[in-house]
Order: sequence, then structure tokens, then C-alpha cells
Amino acid sequence: MSNQQNASPTILGDMHPSKAIVKLALPATLALLAKAVYNIVDTAYIGMLDSDIALTAVGVTVPLLLIMVSIENIFAAGAAVLAGRQLGAKDDEGASRTVTTIVGLSIAIGIVLCVGGIVFIEPLMRTFGASDASLPLAKDYAFWMFVAALANLPAQSMNCAARAESSVRISSIAVITGAALNVILDPVFMFDWGLGLGVAGASLATTVSQFVTFFILAWFYLSGRSIIRLRLSAFRPGWELIRTVTLIGVPTAVIQICLSVASSLTNIAAAPLPNADEIIAAYGVVQRLILIGCYVVMGFMQGYQPVASYAFGAREEERFHQSVRFALKGSLLLTVMVAAVYILLSRPLILLFNSNPVIVDFGKWLLISQVALYPAFGLCYMMTITFQTIGESRYGLFLSVIRQGLFYVPFILILPKLFGVTGIYFSQPAADILTILVCLFSIKPMKRIASERMKTL
Repeated sequence: MSNQQNASPTILGDMHPSKAIVKLALPATLALLAKAVYNIVDTAYIGMLDSDIALTAVGVTVPLLLIMVSIENIFAAGAAVLAGRQLGAKDDEGASRTVTTIVGLSIAIGIVLCVGGIVFIEPLMRTFGASDASLPLAKDYAFWMFVAALANLPAQSMNCAARAESSVRISSIAVITGAALNVILDPVFMFDWGLGLGVAGASLATTVSQFVTFFILAWFYLSGRSIIRLRLSAFRPGWELIRTVTLIGVPTAVIQICLSVASSLTNIAAAPLPNADEIIAAYGVVQRLILIGCYVVMGFMQGYQPVASYAFGAREEERFHQSVRFALKGSLLLTVMVAAVYILLSRPLILLFNSNPVIVDFGKWLLISQVALYPAFGLCYMMTITFQTIGESRYGLFLSVIRQGLFYVPFILILPKLFGVTGIYFSQPAADILTILVCLFSIKPMKRIASERMKTL
């Protein structure tokens, strides 16, 4: 146990920043990619139903997925950073209080989301762009997504806590088991030779798999094998704890919420256009592919933030700037790689989900347009996390809004009305150009503020 207890300060305080970031980022990325696998697999199997309306219905639920992930990340990312700081300060009891409280609150919020989502399922699907034709299937798919919230929120909090205490193995086992189970259960639940539930079966399979992930992580924490202990007596939802965790987690959540708003507005912008259902179906496939790139960057940033936070709090200026430089290079490299793969393989990737030539053609150009300037996402997200880490929460919040909120929204509201589907293609690159400019102008102020703050801590 003593080796485990020393793990966090060794990684956060002693290991070279680049190695520490990678070590912490791997399980975080794996956990997020498991979510992408769930939805990619669902979409691929739904494509086998040979129903364009089914794909459209699932595409309508993408904004809902992003909102739920954003809510998960508010508490999970914040709890991971705070618990990591507490473990580094040898405050194991404090870390246990933090994680127990956040897991408890996650369960309560999951119940609210589940009940509220099911009660208001039809107006929600309408809001996210469901047509009369796609509404019944969209409701079938979304119902089990709301049920899954009961497991997803606390599971994500426990998974982030496992990352904070460097329990990489159990985190990996939990998410890989869930993802593998989903691949197996999807066809069993969906097709006529199994339960024959169609679209609802895909969502139910995902929900069952996510509950399995939750139970694996809960077993780990309740069995006494972890440094951080989940105990009822440690549940203390004080205002200061909730405030601290929320402030840390909000930028990630806001980015996800803006992605959701952008996705919903794109569906709405496509609705009046010719071939609207095909465009929305293609966009739904593209958004699930884009989530993979988003999760890769977000996982990397979840490895970066605790390392940078530890160095900043310890006033280790050189270590902090080493972390920033590595995170900047890493986020740009990852987004360039994602963009290159998606551009080169745009058509084959869409064909994995649907063979309708109209959907494939729309999907190809939508995918290319979404990643043409994808480094804007990596740069903006990295700068958001950094400003949040150095205590500039307001500017961090501003950066988290600009790409898919402040810049994308006016373009997607105006350009499709002027240029049709071409306007949708150009909305994201236009927003990305402005995002890159703002972020580049923010780098020098960020370095200056960080240095000044560390001298006065």
C-alpha cells in the first residue's frame, strides 16, 4: 500500500512533465474512447438495418449525448484534479471525502437526468431536430440513454479518481470490458435472430455495458483495494468543495455543451434544405467520428491538467512551462493526425455506416469540413485548460465558448440560408480561423499571468 500512496506525488511532482502527462492521459483517453466505441458500434450496426430514417434518428440524439458527457465531466474532471492535489499533499482522507461526495452527487444527478429525460423525451427530441418520421425511433434510442445516466455519471467520477491515484489497470479493465460487451450485445439485442429490438436494442446494449463498467469500478472502491475509499461517512457535500470541483470541470463541460448546441443548430439548419433527412443522417455519422478526435484531445488534456496544476500550486515555474509546451505541441500534433486520417479516409469511413450514395457524398464533405482546420480545437481546448489552471477562470470560460458558440453559431445560422448545404460545409472552417487567431493572441498573456501568479502564491 505504501507504494500506491506515493504514486501520485511521484508522478505529479517528480516524473518529467511529458512522461507524467502521457501516463495520466492514457487511461483518461481510453475511458473517453470507450464512449466513442459505444456510439460508433451502435451507428455501424444501425447502418446494417438498411434504414436511412434509423440513422437520422440516432443522429438526432448526438446533441443529447454531448450534453450528458458534459455533465459527467463537470464533476469527474474537477474531482480528479482536486483529489490528485490532496493525495500529493498526503491528505488521503481529504481525497476520499472529495471522491465520495462527488460520486454521491453524480448518482443524484443521474437520477434527475433519467427521470426528467424520460418525462420530457418527445419535446427534447423535437428540439434536437427530430422530424415526424424519425421521432419514434429517436425516442426509442434516447430512452435507454437516459437510463444509462444512472451508471454513467458515477462511473466517470470513479474512473477519474482512479486516474488521480494512478490505478490505471482497473480503469482500463472497466472501460475495455464495457466496450467489448457492447460489441457483443448490439447484434444480439438488435437483429431478428436475437431479441429483434432494432434501434432500441442498440441503445439497450450500450446501457447494459455501461452498467457493467460502473459495477467493476464500484467493486474496486468498495472492496478496499484503492487508496481513495468510498464511505458513507465521507459524503460531505459542502459548498466550497462543490464550488472548487465545478470551477475546475466547467471549461470541459462548456466545450461539450457548445458542441451539442452546434450539432443541434446544424440539424435545424439542414431541416429546410433538399435531402434534409440524408444530410442529418450523414451529419450524425460524422459527429460520432468527430467524437473520437475530441476524446483523444480531451483525454490528453485530462493528463495535462493535474500535472500543470501541481506545478503551478508548488510554484515550480520551469516545470509548469515545460508542461504547457508539451501540451501545446501534443494537442496540435494529435489534431493534425486526426484531421489527416479523416480527410484521407473520409469516404471509406462513411461507407462503414451507410451505402446510400447520397448520404455517403454528404458525409464525406461534412467530415472534411469539420476537420479541415481541426488544430483550432486542440489549441483552444489546451488554452482553456491552462487559463483555468492559473486561476483565470473567466477568460478560460470565454475560450471554451468561442469555437462552437460565439463563432460557429452565427455562421451556421446565416450561411446555409445563403448557400444551402455548402454553407454548412463552410461554417466550421470559418469559425476555426477566428478561433486560432484569438488563441494565438492569448499565448503571451497566459505565460505572463502564470509567472506573476506563481511569484505571489
